[in-house]
Amino acid sequence: MNLHKPALLIPAALLLLAAAAQPPADLISIAVTHPGPDISPRMFGIFFEDINFAADGGLYPELIKNRSFEFTEPLDSWTRVNRLTDAGELIVRDQGGLNPDNAHYLRVRTNRDRSGFVVSNDGFRGMGLHAGSEYVFSAWVRAPSGAYGKIRATLLDERGNAVGEAVLSGFGPEWKRYEAVVRPDSTVQRGRLNLVFDDKGDVDIDMVSLFPKDTWAGRKNGLRKDLVQLLADMKPGFLRFPGGCIVEGRRLALRYQWKKTVGDVAARRAIVNRWNDEFSHRPAPDYFQSFGLGFFEYFQLAEDIGASPLPILNCGMACQFNSAELAALDTVDQYVQDTLDLVEFANGSADTRWGGLRAAMGHPWPFNLRMIGVGNEQWGPQYFERYRRFSDALKSKYPDIQIVAAAGPGPSGKDFEYAWTNLRNFKADYVDEHYYAAPQWFLQNTGRYDKYDRSGPKVFAGEYAAQTVAIASPQNRNTWEAALAEAAFITGLERNADVVRMASYAPLLAHVDAWQWTPDLIWFDNLRSYGTPDYYVQKLYATNIGKRIAPVSVNGSPSNGAGGVYTSAGMDDESGEVILKVVNSTDRPRPVRVRLEGAPRLEGQARITTLGTTDLKAENSLDQPLHVAPAERVLAPSDNQFELTLGPRSMTVLRAKYGR
Repeated sequence: MNLHKPALLIPAALLLLAAAAQPPADLISIAVTHPGPDISPRMFGIFFEDINFAADGGLYPELIKNRSFEFTEPLDSWTRVNRLTDAGELIVRDQGGLNPDNAHYLRVRTNRDRSGFVVSNDGFRGMGLHAGSEYVFSAWVRAPSGAYGKIRATLLDERGNAVGEAVLSGFGPEWKRYEAVVRPDSTVQRGRLNLVFDDKGDVDIDMVSLFPKDTWAGRKNGLRKDLVQLLADMKPGFLRFPGGCIVEGRRLALRYQWKKTVGDVAARRAIVNRWNDEFSHRPAPDYFQSFGLGFFEYFQLAEDIGASPLPILNCGMACQFNSAELAALDTVDQYVQDTLDLVEFANGSADTRWGGLRAAMGHPWPFNLRMIGVGNEQWGPQYFERYRRFSDALKSKYPDIQIVAAAGPGPSGKDFEYAWTNLRNFKADYVDEHYYAAPQWFLQNTGRYDKYDRSGPKVFAGEYAAQTVAIASPQNRNTWEAALAEAAFITGLERNADVVRMASYAPLLAHVDAWQWTPDLIWFDNLRSYGTPDYYVQKLYATNIGKRIAPVSVNGSPSNGAGGVYTSAGMDDESGEVILKVVNSTDRPRPVRVRLEGAPRLEGQARITTLGTTDLKAENSLDQPLHVAPAERVLAPSDNQFELTLGPRSMTVLRAKYGR
């Protein structure tokens, strides 16, 4: 009697059932001997707009808010600390300032010696300070009476303890810039700066600054290193700037004007940011643009990270969701001239007016500008009346400059179709399409460009992001569900790379304590930053781009998401490498066989990168920045093909070399 026999039969039966339940492997075929059209080397880029305190308080690392006293309330963010009412007074003046564009300054009147009269600045939701790092404290100062002793700058932590100090002294009757280096001895998340005036008398101050020395590339007036590093790691093909609705402004007087953002930083006129109270759920009356990050710095950033610059300029129309103010047609020529002058600023020789300014700012060689956007999300007949004037002037003087035209704020509808009809007739270079929608929309629209006219204008997918709740809802989250849907959608962009030549997620940056819009690609606080799951999707596409489209089929049919599997591929003829992207949107593992049709042999192991989690609500955070992040491994071929299992709800990138 064999008492163990039944025990042996049970697991055997379970194994048979498991084998029967295992789905057959999907066959993914890549036709490497029949490559399609080329893929633009700048296919995947980044879109920057100063929303969510992305510039001042973010990428532009100035720590003093309202440094030039030009806010609507000139003492916004400045606080008098002294309890004694007769210690002194603060007087904002606009006569005899540094320059007409920065007219306001602060006169500090101290009524007695050694009074310790204190004025404090709280920064951008506090000041992030790194222990041991060097910060340049500077200010333009003059003593109206001819002389004044000193100003002490004291850095404080959240509890009011001093963590560092610097002193400026030797002031005379004329405006002069003074600076000193301060090194905090503690790391502080939300610090502040106190200016202490010990001497009796009057002293005038302006352009008060606390700026880290350790900036990207070590530049003065440079950019925040950790944020630029996240951008550089994406290897973006282009940088679109400065927006977005920032370009339009609520009114034309508050539009973005590039000429007011270049030259001496102290002469750049600050204006209120158009996102300061756009949303009742996130008002920010203290949100202004100092333009310390201006067009020169944008061009320089693009150059630093290897991206083609794509500036967007106002076309004589304010935001149509706000005032819809129009510049009269007979005044549009000045807007056109600004555009022509920008090309000269970017590309002109040092002996031209605007090229000479670029050279004087420290960049004698050109920025190699090749593209310009005319308008942001404009629509309707008024836009095309104005667009035509820009197009005619640019193509006449600079025929090699390609123009990006607007298709309105949405991806469909009457205004969208009207835009495309006009832009086909105008033979536009690029049409900028925007889509903010639910994750399901992205999954359902992976074939959006399959039937687009191959001979018409090319598409720039200029702004897109999956919205987990609703468009512009403050409850939207950067979940894996949203990123996974975007990953599937982008297979359709890459598969149609002969039509879609550029694509970028939006918005790019958001301060965790000062945002207006969510979701966003990268989040940061005063000290740290992290990429979202959406960031890693964008990065995987941008860093795994081929030179030509490689046709892909799944089980013999073109890949369009059948069964929840989405694919696209590119190939590099020079290196003999194929790059496959596969998105499994289902909740179960998917075994697949990847075969390179027409390749005589596979050479070596494939590099496999996977991104995903079964938790669709998963997010990254400052404390868990890599909760959803790519993982890499290698895979050897079997029988001249690769066999692998796609994880549930995952994105997989396979890079393999093959013989020819």
